[in-house]
Amino acid sequence: MTYTLITANRNYSSWSLRPWVLMKALAIPFADEIIYFEEDNYERFREFAPNGQVPCLKDGGRTIWDSLAIAEYLAERHAGCWPEDGDARSWARCAAAEMHGGFAPLRNICPMNVGVRATLDKIEPGLPRNIDRIGELFAQGLDRFGGPWLAGDGFTIVDAFYAPVAYRVRSFDLEIGAAGRAWVDHIIAHPAMREWEQQALAEPQREAGHEAEIEAAARVTEDYRVR
Repeated sequence: MTYTLITANRNYSSWSLRPWVLMKALAIPFADEIIYFEEDNYERFREFAPNGQVPCLKDGGRTIWDSLAIAEYLAERHAGCWPEDGDARSWARCAAAEMHGGFAPLRNICPMNVGVRATLDKIEPGLPRNIDRIGELFAQGLDRFGGPWLAGDGFTIVDAFYAPVAYRVRSFDLEIGAAGRAWVDHIIAHPAMREWEQQALAEPQREAGHEAEIEAAARVTEDYRVR
């Protein structure tokens, strides 16, 4: 079985991070292909993904697009993607789906940019509610299932789906409570996340649209990326 996972910039692509870190954390082998964002990637990305987006998983003649679809596809073939415990699995599925379909203010106001630290210019409507809900989810999962991961003692899909949030929390110093911060520190220290971050910091390419997103909402105070 040989998978190819097609992703984009390590600094920006939160959707790419999810299946990538899941496969790395669970030691699921794959060929790693990066195609950088440009001003308009749609036609270029349509060459490998019908929706013109990343991530995209290739498995022989099969094409699986969308991060949640990729996660479920892998869960059908590899143990450990979801928690074994039924209660933990149900909670993890709901939490992952909530991340996949929600939190628009957090995504729009606090875009993922791994290499920078920034101070928000102002708190836009909707963002405090998103931040509170993230903190609530993290505390609930850790308390209910015992940690150190969100649904128990193993890294699963729900952790992968909130992995980009960890970088957002760090970049913008978001207040999500002590339990949430502990999880953020824990996942950022994971070897797979460290590998992703090392690649992000070494990444020379800058895409104007993604850079403009963060500059529109915040003042960048530190930039650890290669010059």
